[in-house]
Amino acid sequence: MMYDNMQVSCLNAQLPRQDDTIMTMMAGGPVESAADLRLPAKSTKTWITVTTLLLGVIAYQLNASMVAPAVPEIARKLGTTPDQVGISQTLFFLVGGITGVVLARYSDHAGRRRVLIFSLAAMSVGTVMAMLAPNIMVLDAGRLLQGACGATFQITYLILRDILTPKQFGPALGLVTAISCGVGGADQFIGGVMSDRWGFRSIFVVILIIGIAAIVLSMVYVPESNAATPGRMDWPGAAALSAALVCVNVGVALGGSHGWASPATVSLLAATLGFFVAFCFIEKHRAHPLISVVHLKSRQVWPIVATTLATLTGIFAAINFTVVVFSQDRRVGYGMSATQSSLMFLTPAAAIGFLAAPVTGWLAPRVGWRAVMWSGLSLSIASLAAAAWMLDHRWVVFAAFSLLGIFYNGLTLTTINGLGVILSPKDAPGSLPGLNGACFGIGAGLGIAIVAPVAAAGGFANFRAAMWISVAITVAALFASLWVQGSAEHSDEKI
Repeated sequence: MMYDNMQVSCLNAQLPRQDDTIMTMMAGGPVESAADLRLPAKSTKTWITVTTLLLGVIAYQLNASMVAPAVPEIARKLGTTPDQVGISQTLFFLVGGITGVVLARYSDHAGRRRVLIFSLAAMSVGTVMAMLAPNIMVLDAGRLLQGACGATFQITYLILRDILTPKQFGPALGLVTAISCGVGGADQFIGGVMSDRWGFRSIFVVILIIGIAAIVLSMVYVPESNAATPGRMDWPGAAALSAALVCVNVGVALGGSHGWASPATVSLLAATLGFFVAFCFIEKHRAHPLISVVHLKSRQVWPIVATTLATLTGIFAAINFTVVVFSQDRRVGYGMSATQSSLMFLTPAAAIGFLAAPVTGWLAPRVGWRAVMWSGLSLSIASLAAAAWMLDHRWVVFAAFSLLGIFYNGLTLTTINGLGVILSPKDAPGSLPGLNGACFGIGAGLGIAIVAPVAAAGGFANFRAAMWISVAITVAALFASLWVQGSAEHSDEKI
């Protein structure tokens, strides 16, 4: 979720120092081939490019994390309620999920650098609107625009894949994954302090400064890529898939709050199925589809998408909902305050994950991405099971959740992000990272919607049952991951 000098020194410490060649490019137009991009590994410009990309993902992550603690203050200043401010948060994540799919694929046609700069520019305009918002309507519009930078992570993965060697790509991807998981919870803590001392608008000032810096540096140091896919963007397919994503996200949210059998929930989930069927029909008749149905059915695509969805559904809810709520329950839980709960069960895993993710990125290309992923999922299941079995022992749960910083934030999330890039079809490299990114948001929401009614029933047994549900879903993720397989075009990778 920040900090340039630390990121550069961390990256330099972990990336190989031998005479590997690294792809990069002097500022200017597109290049003709990968060979035209190669410069010596110690090229200062390469590290500036990597740092520039990190600034972009930091700008997005701060939008996701630093604003959350300021929700009550935003409500007071704008004369509204926290739940109304929460809608602006929902809009941000929803638009982010859609643009992550659509713009990542569009970058195959229009070029990565161009789409990255457009995303950051839209985010900056939205940040100004949110910073100056006189009412909740303007804030909602600003947060919606800020969500346009949702493709920043996926495009960054793709650019890093283009400019770095396989062994250098892993640690760099791990660092980006670490940022996406937060920096030890410091971003949320700092956001709360800034909101208390200088008001919520100060948070958007910081985000704006970082966003503008990322835009300027991207214009100078990020290389443009040739079109990876010929022809025009599949906008009809993008529209159908976007509609399906909107329906499934809203449907999942309503399922958790209004019940899975409510008319609204059933209607939205049925609409999701209808839009997805329409999407598949469109893709079969497009010369250059958003993602080919043939690819969707292959073992290099659907298993990693299913793994990501099930992983987030299982583990995210356990970490960010079940144990947090249980630890603050004064009747059957630990009776902790929100701050104590966060410091004990959220911050350690985030801090450990920030260190573990780059190490995982270094390890995976050497021993195999799938092997590391399987190890991470298996050990995550063991940690969750220990926490579920010993839920009444807070220090056992603390230890188990701290280990998830290594097993989940480090080993698992880094490898499923990496495989989402490595296994993406060569004729549509932006497709799988986009779909994979969308599954992060859907899985997080789905997990909470599934366990919330169980935990809300009250009683120690119900909280433990919610934990065991998360364990079972994570076992399903491990099973799905066993089907992940590369193809002949990945023969040069240690999948």
